[in-house]
Amino acid sequence: MNQLEQLKQYTTVVADTGDFQSIKAYAPQDATTNPSLILKAVQKDDYKPLLEKAVRDNPNASTGEIIDKLLIAFGTEILKYVPGRVSTEIDAALSFDVAGNVAKGRELIALYEKAGIPRERVLIKIASTWEGIRASEMLEKEGIRTNMTLLFSLCQAIACAEAGSQLISPFVGRIYDWYKKSTGIDYQGAEDPGVQSVKRIYNYYRKFGYKTEVMGASFRNTSQILELAGCDLLTISPDLLQKLADTEGAVERKLNPADAGTAVKISVDEKTFRFMLNEDAMATEKLAEGIRAFVADSNKLKQMISALR
Repeated sequence: MNQLEQLKQYTTVVADTGDFQSIKAYAPQDATTNPSLILKAVQKDDYKPLLEKAVRDNPNASTGEIIDKLLIAFGTEILKYVPGRVSTEIDAALSFDVAGNVAKGRELIALYEKAGIPRERVLIKIASTWEGIRASEMLEKEGIRTNMTLLFSLCQAIACAEAGSQLISPFVGRIYDWYKKSTGIDYQGAEDPGVQSVKRIYNYYRKFGYKTEVMGASFRNTSQILELAGCDLLTISPDLLQKLADTEGAVERKLNPADAGTAVKISVDEKTFRFMLNEDAMATEKLAEGIRAFVADSNKLKQMISALR
């Protein structure tokens, strides 16, 4: 049995891609997308027709409305190949706008439901800013499930859990990138700061009985993935899924609710959240950088749409 098959025994495997062919090949439970993945996909000949159709079918729509239609087109197609859920991301330009996130989340769910997709099969991805977390809290109360992304720290994770968010996506690889650049150390295995961050969050959630799902994301190598075997979910890029599928060898469960440890409960109000985040240079920098990168890719997508009109 290869490593991917063994990993699926402990963890729900999610495809981190907008590429339908990859999703069909690796049979994940769920799939996630983001502006960068959608931009990458529509530059391929296989998927550019989806962009062209969204523009052609909506001649009077704004660029933002066409992007929403494109996101739904990708999500609807992806759901043909996964039995579970698809995550669709809100424009990162709304990262500090509570009302904007709530309105966009409602709009995306309405578009999915119009396409015949029940809201239970969709997760709305929102940046884990204080404002994004408040939007998640409001949407969850309306039965709109959220996936809190760009998450780099325990304070973000606690705030999401206290808000009742369905799922969080801590970014293992980006945490690793920051520490490698900062220290010059190429961390391996359990010593990887990104791996340690997810373990800390997972154990905190299990210790205090939070229902929010933990989905490790943004991996740089299979070692990071295997160190998190047992995490609720792991969203993995096609190239790393292939490496796992090509590799034999035992996969040991590393995360287990029985090993929750002795974490101390932290109550995270807005002041505590902002202070804890500010004290964490890595989380502050990676959150800001991530928002800027997603906004830049959304703007490139808007330029592609404008060029087709």
